[in-house]
Amino acid sequence: MMLKRLILVIALFTIMIAQSSCGALKISSEELEVPVLLSRQFGLPIAPGDNIELYEAASTWLGTPHRYGGNSKKGIDCSGFVWVIFKEVYGLSLASSSQGMLSSNCKMIAKTDLQEGDLVFFKTGRRKGRTTNHVGIYLKDGKFVHTSTSNGVVVSSLDDPYYSRTWVAGGRVDL
Repeated sequence: MMLKRLILVIALFTIMIAQSSCGALKISSEELEVPVLLSRQFGLPIAPGDNIELYEAASTWLGTPHRYGGNSKKGIDCSGFVWVIFKEVYGLSLASSSQGMLSSNCKMIAKTDLQEGDLVFFKTGRRKGRTTNHVGIYLKDGKFVHTSTSNGVVVSSLDDPYYSRTWVAGGRVDL
């Protein structure tokens, strides 16, 4: 974790030096501060080239409690969270359920091909079959943001044994 932060600081410092020395496009201090603040919130090295709008939108929901069928800051479920973020960030209305999102809105992709903004699908609980019942939004470095029934909107790792065991598919929405 310290190495990632050191790399982020060096990258940001290099960008600042390069931009100030050649007189080219200037990056404001605010543009540099936002990724640093988001990096702290998400526990990920976020740089100006990342999908800042996605991170900013998701950050406003972190800690929001889970509520089945909810779609407000008082409580939201996983598909509601994904629906709201995609509407706000990309202007897209997705299906209202995780299974609907996978079957109607996504092209399935391998876990190794995930990119920022892709959807990640899981089959949790005891139901049989491959029907998904949980969805989140992939960020980077194996992390995704979603609504946990016990912790609300959080960032989790795909490497977590629970999510490895319940993984169904990755999905890319045509933007």
